[in-house]
Parts: sequence; C-alpha cells; structure tokens
Amino acid sequence: MNVPLPNADHLVGIVFLIMIGLTITGGVIACNANRLVRAVAGLVVCFVGVAGLYYFLNSPFIAMMQMLIYVGAVAVTISFAIMFAAPEESKKHGPPGTLAGPFGLITAGLLFGGFTLLALKTDWQVHAKINDGSVETMGKLLLTEYAMVFELISIVLLTAIIGALIIARRGRSS
Repeated sequence: MNVPLPNADHLVGIVFLIMIGLTITGGVIACNANRLVRAVAGLVVCFVGVAGLYYFLNSPFIAMMQMLIYVGAVAVTISFAIMFAAPEESKKHGPPGTLAGPFGLITAGLLFGGFTLLALKTDWQVHAKINDGSVETMGKLLLTEYAMVFELISIVLLTAIIGALIIARRGRSS
C-alpha cells in the first residue's frame, strides 16, 4: 500500500493548526492560571499564536504589529506592573462566576459546534499573497500607506511606558 507523502499544502495546514492550538492553549493558561506571572506568560503565548494566524491569513503587516505592540510592549508593561504591585494573596475571593461549571461547559460546546458548523458550511476561497512580507516592503508600507497607524501605535507604546513609570514611581508601598 502506497502512503502519499505530505506536500507543502499539507504542511502549511499543519502549521496553521499548530498556531490555532497555540492561541487556544495560551488563552486557557491566561484565564485559568492561579498566579499572575503565569497568566501573563499564557497571554504572551496567545499573542504569538494570534500573530501566526494573522500571517497565515495574508496579513504579514498586522502579524508584525501584533508582535511589536502586544508581545513586545503590552505584555512587558503588564509584567512591570506585576513586579511593582503588591504581592498577591494565594486565595481567590468570592463565589465562582456564572459561566463556571456545567453552564460554562454547555456554552463552550454550543459555541464550538456553531463555529465548526459555520467553518464547514462556508465556501472558503484561496487568495493570492498581497505582498512578499519583506522588511523593505513593510518599511515602505509603514511610512506611506500606514503612516497614521504607525503614529497611533507610537501613542499606544508611549501610554504603556508612562503607565509603567507611574507604577514604578509609586512602588509596592502604595
């Protein structure tokens, strides 16, 4: 019996599924971690997975911005905030949320089934790559067509830096 070897399309599909798994795993870790540091690590894993999904969806520019802004700036700022904040208590307070337990499982199952049905019934079309995703192309797009986006990103990063400085100035004693 001849077993066909995987071709490039199969491998791309496998890498895409890995990115989906990375995103879901990071999100689950971020939501269920008992310690804030582990939650931030899960958030970073989720952000990297989302950047990979953007890249596979023919948006290398958005993938690069995802890595620069969310992984590079927001996650680092959250890490600084955790380092400078007061130590956390080990116990969780209050009753569990309304989405906990059986209701949460039913909701997640319905959402998963609905999205799976939607994905299977949709007529997906393959689009050609928009650009090559090179650094030269990204630089030209960043300073011409996406100049406003570039400026807004700098405002987000400036806000993150100012927030980190305010938290650092107050320190753990406040």
